[in-house]
Amino acid sequence: MAADKKKGNDKTQAEEKKKPGLLKWIILALLLIVLGTGGYFGYSYFKSPDDEMVSEELSVDPRSTHTVELEPFVVNLADPLGRRYLRTRLQVEVVDRGTARDVERFMPRVRDSIILLLSSKAYSDLDSMEKKIQLRNEIVERLNLFIGQGKVLNVYFSEFVVQ
Repeated sequence: MAADKKKGNDKTQAEEKKKPGLLKWIILALLLIVLGTGGYFGYSYFKSPDDEMVSEELSVDPRSTHTVELEPFVVNLADPLGRRYLRTRLQVEVVDRGTARDVERFMPRVRDSIILLLSSKAYSDLDSMEKKIQLRNEIVERLNLFIGQGKVLNVYFSEFVVQ
């Protein structure tokens, strides 16, 4: 009889242990669902318009892009002794033929903007691959200011000599 009572006690204890374990899993699942939904709505609410522009740029058909080759640039670098100079040649990739005509139409502004940017750099601003990539991105940003946001896709260096 005592053994039967003990078996009954073991069964109720086992059932009691299962219930809190199941309850924990249900609470965990609900918590994950609430956090996931909140994260999604937070992301979509706070997403910047620049993110949409990046997705538009990615949707540009590479076959419809055009490149405009610019005349070489030779500028003195902003080094303390002024003995270093940069010679570079660039190609500008734009979204379409009309934008390529705009680049050619704004060529004095394009060249002026790039010359001012390049001459403001010191040798230490150009000595690594990361810094050259950053320079390319800065040129793209400057050109997009007056050509039209998102119309200049990339800039390619075909020559880059610092002496």
